[in-house]
Amino acid sequence: MGRVFLYDTTLRDGAQTEGVLFLCKDKIELLKRLDAFGMDFVEGGWPGSNPCDDEFFKTSAEMELKNSKLVAFGSTSRHGTPADEDPGLKTLASCSAEWCCIFGKAWDLHVVDALGITLEDNLKLVRDSVSFLRRSGKRVIFDAEHFFDGFAFNMGYALDTIRAAAEAGAEWVVLCDTNGGSLPDAVEEAVREARKAVDVPLGIHCHNDSDLATSCTLAAVRAGCTMVQGTVNGIGERCGNANLCTVAPNLSLKMGMDLGRADLASMTDLSRFVGEVANMVPNPGMPYVGSRAFAHKSGMHISAISKNPRTYEHVEPSSVGNDRRVLVSNMAGRTSISEKLRELGLEGGDDDSEIRDMVKRLESRGYQFEGADASFELLVRRLRGELEPKFEIAGFRIYTDDREGGTRSEASIKVSDRKGHVAHTAADGNGPVNALDNALRKGLACFFPELDDVKLVDYKVRVLDEGEGTETGVRVLIRSTDGREDWTTVGVSVNIIQASLTALEESIQYALMRRPRTDR
Repeated sequence: MGRVFLYDTTLRDGAQTEGVLFLCKDKIELLKRLDAFGMDFVEGGWPGSNPCDDEFFKTSAEMELKNSKLVAFGSTSRHGTPADEDPGLKTLASCSAEWCCIFGKAWDLHVVDALGITLEDNLKLVRDSVSFLRRSGKRVIFDAEHFFDGFAFNMGYALDTIRAAAEAGAEWVVLCDTNGGSLPDAVEEAVREARKAVDVPLGIHCHNDSDLATSCTLAAVRAGCTMVQGTVNGIGERCGNANLCTVAPNLSLKMGMDLGRADLASMTDLSRFVGEVANMVPNPGMPYVGSRAFAHKSGMHISAISKNPRTYEHVEPSSVGNDRRVLVSNMAGRTSISEKLRELGLEGGDDDSEIRDMVKRLESRGYQFEGADASFELLVRRLRGELEPKFEIAGFRIYTDDREGGTRSEASIKVSDRKGHVAHTAADGNGPVNALDNALRKGLACFFPELDDVKLVDYKVRVLDEGEGTETGVRVLIRSTDGREDWTTVGVSVNIIQASLTALEESIQYALMRRPRTDR
């Protein structure tokens, strides 16, 4: 079993994702999580390039990392400036990180057209920059930018570039598919030649512009690379970087590679945490860690996995910290219902067929339970007579008018508890649904103060039949949380307000069901 080192560049390359902005405090929290996961190297950013990265390296200098080596990123010196006088290199040399990763050109096209210097001048930049950092006490990783494009057009010069870095003292040479356009077989061939050219260990850095970053990374490891660079969730400039959430499990679970202290069982949690900090919901279809990665909808599939999960799962979900999900839909059979009930902690019974038929009838009207487990559980408990509503909505009104500063809505609602106590309240909102939500919670607070921590965190509307125009029905999905768990409920109506109110009412009924209390 070979050792492969994981190098995370979420804080630097990932921060170049369109729409992503990491503050210093975000980067510190991410560093803590990446260290706890067991990343071998974490690239923190480019000191000297912006105030955030300067503050980050100053703050992180006081941290004691248990598993990760913090790396500062930068470039070779500028042509015409000696390495020991180059501002960028001097900043790297004085920063708190023990390791530095600098990139240099490995494609003659870039040397001549982008830098406007001779090929030999570029090799001198590489040698002098690496040598300066080593004399300054730094351990150096050299990123050979555009290596695979350079190898394809001028193999000899691309190899000369990495030789220059290795001879100057770089401890790792990383081969970069910077434009993300290489194919796996070309990567494998180039890595084999690079291994012959240098004695230092090799790394691989792939971008995903051809949707092949994972494949190219694995091909590079097969050919001899022992460091893989990438980001959590594959975020990064343009189409992103190699996704460590896919690469790491493939290396460990499929190729038998030793990933050191990396805790694959926390991979899903890490993916979701990075998504929250980056304000980007992770792709639900992401392999291994996505919410759909182990979700089963077909009745035939669910029947098979109930007997042996290996029939439709390539790895055990818990190996990456994920969960198996059984989706309830109009494709469900009795086995699907039984498995879903078991997943929710409910007993199966003779009513499985009745539940299945009810689901199919409701889905024919536009309901969708595969993404609304809470509504499905409420449905089952109602059918079984296990659920008595904790409150009822006697009526509501909504007003919308133009005010100074924009349109506002006001909702009034009348609710009653099981003892017949009535609360009649009103509340404003920035829209009719928000006003209705505020009024409903305000009214129920008289009876159920424990609802204070229940919040609506997502609201989706789906038009069911676009051909009907504004008269069509709509489906509303609402995701709520109490800070400990999330749940989703669904409402369907030809009236968007009624559909929203149904989903809101279901959400609160579910919250109260999960927290049984003695009526006052």
